[in-house]
Amino acid sequence: MNSCRRIARTGDWSSGVKTLLTPFRSRTNCRRDPGPASFLTRGQATAAGEKPRLTAADLARKVQQERKTPPAAEAPVSAQQKRVEELKRFSLQLQNVHPNVLAKHLLRSVLYQDKDVVVISKPHGVPFRDDSRVTSISSVLPVLSKMMDGMKVRSDSQLLPCLGLEKEMTGVILLARNKEAAEHILNLHRNNQVTRKYWVITVGVPVPSEGVIDIPIIERGVAGPRPHYKMALSPLFKMNDAGDGVTKVRAHRQAHPAVTRYRVLDSSGGCSLVELQPLTGAKHQMRVHMALAVACPILGDHKYSHLDKLAPQKLPERVLGKLGLEQSKIRHLPLYLHARQLTLPQVSQADVDVSCPLPKYFTQTLKRLHLSLPDKKEDQ
Repeated sequence: MNSCRRIARTGDWSSGVKTLLTPFRSRTNCRRDPGPASFLTRGQATAAGEKPRLTAADLARKVQQERKTPPAAEAPVSAQQKRVEELKRFSLQLQNVHPNVLAKHLLRSVLYQDKDVVVISKPHGVPFRDDSRVTSISSVLPVLSKMMDGMKVRSDSQLLPCLGLEKEMTGVILLARNKEAAEHILNLHRNNQVTRKYWVITVGVPVPSEGVIDIPIIERGVAGPRPHYKMALSPLFKMNDAGDGVTKVRAHRQAHPAVTRYRVLDSSGGCSLVELQPLTGAKHQMRVHMALAVACPILGDHKYSHLDKLAPQKLPERVLGKLGLEQSKIRHLPLYLHARQLTLPQVSQADVDVSCPLPKYFTQTLKRLHLSLPDKKEDQ
């Protein structure tokens, strides 16, 4: 009231209104005035170096454009590469399936059986001996035994592992139905009376085309970014100083005798189909002899294709072209080492001679490399 009376007495209404509204305007400016930058347009903000704010309409247009944009075309994958990836997935599935599923698969893969022995075709990628991480063939033998006996509740039948294969290999494996047969088979194996022949695809052509490799092998450590152990040659001879002959050297104590007979069945375009017959049982002896003794590593052998490192196998361009693969994807290529034939003497009162068909991926690769299978007469 006093302020209104003062305004009326002075008669200056405009100054009085300004006096009343000044404090409210100052408070309003402090709260709501964002500064001069908020009054810039989108073009002015961009020119000033500030990132313009997207409106709802801008975001809607951006989403519509992304929906209309077709997805980037994937690089074409060859039929061989698809097959390699399918084989890898199938192997992983077999390793992680329920024991009953693996046992059913092995039951369909029985090649021969009698009262003493059972011969089965081993699939790729499944370990033979017990492995705590994945399902192994040995772990499902009790289930397989019951399946072969008609799933009888009171069944005393059993299957004992005798002659197996490495995880990456395929082909014939031998099981015994009782302890007596298992001991007999192992005794034959120790005396080199069990004949096992393998078929491999090699990168390179062995020269001569037939021969015997007799070079001991030893396990050695390999230094580097990924230290590891693998088998290596431990020869008994070396070149003399003159370079015109060889000199015998002392055998290493930890070296293992290793003898492998080989025979080239066919060759084409720098690759070969080779039959191997190990005459001793040293670890990895066929892989080491082919890679290091005759310089023809087995296709898919990523462990022994390099002398001093662990890396995917390096293939020539012409081989990659025939296989329809890229070098960057070669790490998924399986090991082409197949246990083709098994011969056991004096078992079940007769010799057991079983041949195992090649897996599908093996025959497909043979066709791509233009390698022919031998006639049945030559395969004996």
